[in-house]
Amino acid sequence: MSSPFTPLQPLANGQPLTLMVQGTTSDAGKSTLVCALGRIFNDAGFSVAPFKPQNMALNSAVTADGGEIGRAQALQAEACRVAPHTDMNPVLLKPSSDMGAQVIIQGKAIGNLPARDYMAYKKTAMQAVLDSYGRLQQQFDAVVVEGAGSPAEINLRANDIANMGFAEAVDCPVILIADIDRGGVFAHIVGTLACLSDSERQRVIGFVINRFRGDISLLQSGLDWLEKETGKPVLGVLPYLQGLYLDAEDSLNLQQDTQEGQPLQVVVPVYPRISNHTDFDALRLHPQVKLTLVGPGQTPPPADLVILPGSKNTRADLHWLLQQPGNWPDYLQRHLRYGGKLMGICGGLQMLGDVIHDPQGTEDQAGSSAALGFLPISTEIKSIKTLKLIQGFLQLPEQQKTAAQGYEIHAGISVQNDNGGRTVQDAGCGWVSADGQIFATYWHGLFDTPEALSAVLRWAGLHDVKACDFRARREADIQRLADSVEGQIDWQKLDQALATFTSR
Repeated sequence: MSSPFTPLQPLANGQPLTLMVQGTTSDAGKSTLVCALGRIFNDAGFSVAPFKPQNMALNSAVTADGGEIGRAQALQAEACRVAPHTDMNPVLLKPSSDMGAQVIIQGKAIGNLPARDYMAYKKTAMQAVLDSYGRLQQQFDAVVVEGAGSPAEINLRANDIANMGFAEAVDCPVILIADIDRGGVFAHIVGTLACLSDSERQRVIGFVINRFRGDISLLQSGLDWLEKETGKPVLGVLPYLQGLYLDAEDSLNLQQDTQEGQPLQVVVPVYPRISNHTDFDALRLHPQVKLTLVGPGQTPPPADLVILPGSKNTRADLHWLLQQPGNWPDYLQRHLRYGGKLMGICGGLQMLGDVIHDPQGTEDQAGSSAALGFLPISTEIKSIKTLKLIQGFLQLPEQQKTAAQGYEIHAGISVQNDNGGRTVQDAGCGWVSADGQIFATYWHGLFDTPEALSAVLRWAGLHDVKACDFRARREADIQRLADSVEGQIDWQKLDQALATFTSR
């Protein structure tokens, strides 16, 4: 497209730029705006790094340097056309219960902390945040920073490292983004500013309103009022982009957005601590697949393929599954009896085995749990986590080997039991039951490889599989998002706001 973007003054002068995006609420559009800005700056010829000081999410990615970061930062790195690195998300919190989380510092888990203990630990975590930021700042022309939740969460302000605490520490400007689709957008913005200190308000250089639908002229009086009320510019109004599909940071919409009539029915239970549910994005978008997510209290429908997903707390989620209506063990037995296929990914693999041991209480309370018993596999949860990018092959029954790649994130080590004469077959990236009906793998991201996805769908019973390249779709949507944002941001206003902030 013909670009209206001209380099911002710091970039034009060869000066590094740090620009932070904070939101009035969770899911206001922080991740997508950072993604868009990263691609826009990179398209203009600048090296850009995404950065999120602290993230709380169960969707994570493995980096080339052997660490773990939030999935959204891996997506943002792709938008910036750089390899994901642990410095891009130095603090990652992975909730294991309602009261605590695993704490990951610069890619490595340091242990589980209750929420109250983590509040005290944040002073230590801040040093890791500043170290990582400093390295990125030295390597890139621009660092685009994403906040977490909202800076108006008063109860979390002490020792804040995720929002204004970080912005104040590095003295960077902040764009505040708000989601008009939720309603009350002007109250969200004005109310957020009212919860900030004077110095924090001064570093908010302007607003972006996200997900607008309709005639923008009807919004103009509100925009004029907002600028007069706050003395700050509205930098842009971003339209609601129908059909935009990018990796979710953490939230999972249980509403079904696939249409009826697809020939292959896939069912996935959504446990409380489901992890890396982005595994199923390629299935959700496949034109021949109807993906049904089964949430709490729901009864699973008939399916061709049932997939047990990953879990941050496998034994607790297994217990949850056993308590749900529809009697999941009987449902799965009946599903297999009628010829259906069953797959487990990571924690789902562990659930399909005979037993799960957690002698050190790595995920939760120490102990052992009987698993579903569909595969002759035993799992022991270790304190050291396996983190690796991986390439190899997938070979399912009656199919040729196909290239596959993915990543592993798991604390469990699973081995085949030598009892009862039961066996499993090597599938390259996992195990297949002797009868060919059950496939279990530790590989996340397997479906992102078009050939591997097609192989799994053929195994599940789909004939004449249509090719579906999720990576190509992701790249196209990143560029579509960037082009849209580039055309809606008032770059002159943003440049002026940055100049005013710098000269204050």
